[in-house]
Amino acid sequence: MRRLAGELRRRWLLARAPAGPRRDFLAAPWPPGGLPCAAARYLALDLETTGGDPQQHEIVSLGWVCLDGPRIDLGSARRRIVRIAGAMSAESATVHAITDDEAAAGVPLDAALRELLAALAGRVLIAHYAPTERGFVDAACRRLLGGGIAIPAIDTLDIARRLMPPGQAPAPGSLRLGTLRRHYGLPRYPAHDALSDALAAAELFLAQLGAAPRPPTLAEWLA
Repeated sequence: MRRLAGELRRRWLLARAPAGPRRDFLAAPWPPGGLPCAAARYLALDLETTGGDPQQHEIVSLGWVCLDGPRIDLGSARRRIVRIAGAMSAESATVHAITDDEAAAGVPLDAALRELLAALAGRVLIAHYAPTERGFVDAACRRLLGGGIAIPAIDTLDIARRLMPPGQAPAPGSLRLGTLRRHYGLPRYPAHDALSDALAAAELFLAQLGAAPRPPTLAEWLA
């Protein structure tokens, strides 16, 4: 049902989108819902932002890496620091380890967004708490590219909940990216770096796929 609703929204947006990178992205159909997750193509994405509200806060950096089925393509890995409109707050600079000078030398969000959409077309997004990535990308498209976007996504946080034993509530902090990676015996990566967090989500997804009681289809795991 989620996939059908998303595909209908994609078609609705495509019919109204002018020529450009947003239309090019929307022109790529979503993968079939019956496709096994192990056979699909993905792009794991992480955004570092100045806050949690896509309407008020800015994207500081983007990191992504593509997967073809269970294979992570490290040659596709990208990290883009964005030239933000305002000054980098002391808190953001500390959390993301990006200085004002680095942010000032970054790429315009418009350029980073176009590059991301080109890489993401025809693929399924992987993110840890996907509403953040989808919300900020949609807001950026509305502001810079003339309209909203529809992105098929698998949320590794949501999948972690689904893989828990029936009736078991998650312990506080147990659904964090780093905690879940430790659960699966995955190595520790630096936090709050867009590319390392994207790679971390990609590896977590593959671990979850291997732990599933049976091979899932996209329709079963789409957020």
